[in-house]
Formats: sequence, C-alpha cells, structure tokens
Amino acid sequence: MTSPSRGRYVHVMVHRDGAPGSRNWRISLGTYRLLVGLGVLSVLAIIAALAMISPLVSAAGRVPGLERQVRSLEADNARIRTLAAALDSLQLGYERVRGMVGVDVVPDLAGAASPGLPVAPALLARSGPPHYASGPSLPKHWPVPDAGFITRGAIENSGDDEAHPGVDIAVAVGTPVRASGGGTIAQAGEDAEYGRFVLIDHPSGYQTMYGHLSRVLAARGVRVDPGTVVGLSGNSGRSTAPHLHFEIRRAGRSIDPLTLVQEGR
Repeated sequence: MTSPSRGRYVHVMVHRDGAPGSRNWRISLGTYRLLVGLGVLSVLAIIAALAMISPLVSAAGRVPGLERQVRSLEADNARIRTLAAALDSLQLGYERVRGMVGVDVVPDLAGAASPGLPVAPALLARSGPPHYASGPSLPKHWPVPDAGFITRGAIENSGDDEAHPGVDIAVAVGTPVRASGGGTIAQAGEDAEYGRFVLIDHPSGYQTMYGHLSRVLAARGVRVDPGTVVGLSGNSGRSTAPHLHFEIRRAGRSIDPLTLVQEGR
C-alpha cells in the first residue's frame, strides 16, 4: 500500500532583534509561488505606471515656466503694438507735411542732378480756392490742389543747358492731378521720358501735359472740364523723386506754364 505524498511547504520565520521568540508561518509552495508572482507583477505595474506618469510630471513641471514665457511674450506684443501705433502716427504726420511742403524732395533733387541737368531755385507754390468753369477752356488753373515746391522751371534749349519744357512740382505720391483747363484727352499712357502721362487738347491750339504719374485716371477721347482729376502724381519715367511734370504747349511748341497759370503762385 502506497502512502500519500506529503505536501511541500515554505516556512517563513520572523525574529525581531531583542525579542525572546520568533514568529513562524508555514505557507504551501503553490501559495508562495502565487504571492511571489503577484509581487513581481505589482512591481512591474508600479514601474510601468511611473514610466507613463514621468512625462506628465515633467510637463507639469514646465507649465509655470511656459506660463511666464507666455506672459512675457504678451507683454512684448503689447509694447510692439504700442510702438507700431506710434510709428504709424509719425508716418502719417510725416506724409501730411511732405504732401504740403515737399520738404524732403527738394534736397534730393538738387543732390541727384548731374552737372548737365540744371535745377531752378525752389519756389513755393500756394494754391488758392479753385473756381472752375465747365466746358473747353485755356489752361489757367494750378494742376494740384495742395501747395508744392517748383523744383525745376522751364528751360529753353540754349545749347549749354538741357531744355526742360515745363515745370516740376514736388508733391507727395498719390496727390490728385487736375486738368488745368477744359478739353479732350488726346493721349493717356506711358512713355520712357514722361512715365505715365496724360495729354489734353484745349482750344486755340493749346495742350497740357501731366507726367510722372503713379496712376492714369483718364481715357483717350474723353472730354474733361477744368479741375477734373485725370491722374495721381508719382515717380514714374525719368524721375529722381516724386513730383508732377506740368507742361503747356501751343501749336506744338512748349511755353512756360507760369506765363498762363497765375493761380497758386
């Protein structure tokens, strides 16, 4: 007769230092293995949890620094907006002053002129209240509504100096250019010398030329009254700075515009 096999056990003894006795536990081998497996799984679970939580903890630690950076950037943006508004205000004021008196244009023209390109002394042109009639008429009105400097006058071809058939009026880019008299648009387009230009036919064989425009606002064959806006001043063509070239012709020959146009002088 075979005797039943005896179970295998693990004895656990705990002895406290200085204690008279010890405590003993007897655990079956299967239970012991189960407890050890659970312990190992618990340790692995804790390690995995720490591995997953670590990036979150690190990110949470960076949040205060990021918040400080965001506040600093917001403060910088506010200062930039304030500076931009101040610059816009200064630029607007500068454009207004330049449009009225053309202060920065006259020195540039004088400095850029070559020895063979004489520049007339600057003369301030002031425009009074316009009184425009309707229909065809001789050119007698100042072509720009704002005051401007005459940076170059009419120069006849004398052999020594380069001829200049008209006057150059320093005004800001985009200044409305008005018809000096009533007539018909003879030409409107672009030329290497005059840049964008408008040419108007007037009675008695007169013509007016408006050159170096930034934009043409007239079409060939259209009839215009005195004071009609035919373009915007600019710096196109053979030009060293923003201005309007104003020219008056009679029978194909250029004459000094200041002999006919008294308005604005």
